[in-house]
Amino acid sequence: MQVVVGVAVVRDGLVLAAYRPGAEGGWEFPGGKVEPGETEEEAAVREIREELDLEIKVGASLGPAVAISERYQLRVYLASIVAGEPVLREHAELRWFGAAELTEVGWLVPDRPFVRELRERL
Repeated sequence: MQVVVGVAVVRDGLVLAAYRPGAEGGWEFPGGKVEPGETEEEAAVREIREELDLEIKVGASLGPAVAISERYQLRVYLASIVAGEPVLREHAELRWFGAAELTEVGWLVPDRPFVRELRERL
């Protein structure tokens, strides 16, 4: 099963989320597929650089992987910003959320278990 990494970028007690438009749209932790030869942490750094123009330091995982489909599973990592400000490239919207605000929006189904864990850590 291929791993997709999501990244919960945290700054000043807030977490960055991205809105994916479309029929199956919703809020998600930005990220993408782990490429052959990459670690999950390396994929997280690359994906966030490509999607948001940020340099990050990857921290702890937010728990076990969650199945997205028969072929893919999602694992989400905490991260902090080393350099840059987020640039909107691949999503319809970016937003910083406080812990209390995380449950006020519609998250994509695979991301929801990580939202619960993240609320406890913020």
